[in-house]
Amino acid sequence: MERGGDVLFGILVVTFLMWVLIVERLWFFALEYKKQKNRVVEAWESREERTSWYAHKIRTAMVSEINHNLFQGVNLIKTLVAICPLVGLLGTVTGMIDVFDVMGSQGSSNARAMAAGVSKATIPTMAGMVAALSGMFISTYIEKRAKREVERLQDSLTTDH
Repeated sequence: MERGGDVLFGILVVTFLMWVLIVERLWFFALEYKKQKNRVVEAWESREERTSWYAHKIRTAMVSEINHNLFQGVNLIKTLVAICPLVGLLGTVTGMIDVFDVMGSQGSSNARAMAAGVSKATIPTMAGMVAALSGMFISTYIEKRAKREVERLQDSLTTDH
């Protein structure tokens, strides 16, 4: 953390928040979604009439509610994934400012003095990219799984009697 500068704390906070949301979504898929799906399917199957326009609107509302629950927080996760490299770039800029500060005060030939600034420029960039990559794969998985679960729910709610 010393070599990367204060920007690494920002990357840490963004990454932590991103992973809290990811774990919450995975927890939702593992436990809560199955309960909600079973409740909706049971409510739909207990209806006597499933072919009218009114019944189709009820079915659409049920699917829409589950769709909302499945995609809750996905856009925030994707936003945090996009923010990680940008915070890393902020670290690059602040590190290069340190390099130019050393060059201005001690001359451009002192490589040891510039090394701290170069470190502050490269470590946050790398940390931001690693954090973004780790979240990108999981967020894509969550989004695809949510779409797949909505399609499965629609298929399971039959409209014929």
